[in-house]
Amino acid sequence: MSHVIRRFRASDAEAMVGFARSLPEHDLLFLSRDVREPRVVAAWLKAIEDGEIDSLIAEDGGQIVATAALVRDPLSWSAHVGEVRLLVAPGRRGAGLGSDLLQGIFMIAKDRGLTKLVARMTIDQTGSIALFEGVGFRAEAMLKDQVRGADGRSHDVAILSYDAARVAALHAATG
Repeated sequence: MSHVIRRFRASDAEAMVGFARSLPEHDLLFLSRDVREPRVVAAWLKAIEDGEIDSLIAEDGGQIVATAALVRDPLSWSAHVGEVRLLVAPGRRGAGLGSDLLQGIFMIAKDRGLTKLVARMTIDQTGSIALFEGVGFRAEAMLKDQVRGADGRSHDVAILSYDAARVAALHAATG
């Protein structure tokens, strides 16, 4: 299966809502907002326009099959930190699509001058945790009962972080 990675734009809004609605609810629990709602996607696009989010999509045959976002607050004390959000359609996992999107996010983070990245996911999303750890993220914290699904069940959220200076030093030391 082939895919094209490009920037998320306003003309993709309806397709993004459709993509988000195709995902299991559990895949969305780490997000602070429900991207299945058109008004949330509209706010996301406004944040892109305002320079607070950079977002990529992967599409195959005109269908969105994955998305990644880099969220930051340039006016905060943590202006050097970006939060990475990644969603991949279940049928497309394990084929390198998430890695491709993360590489794009890394390039954007470097261009934005970010030195630390964080990612959140529920602790049972072992494939996602392995993907992020495979590119240099490390476990930093766990928040107990942080999110609650529509069924009322609470889930713990893992926070992983990527320290660009630490990873660069490791690469330099190991050649």
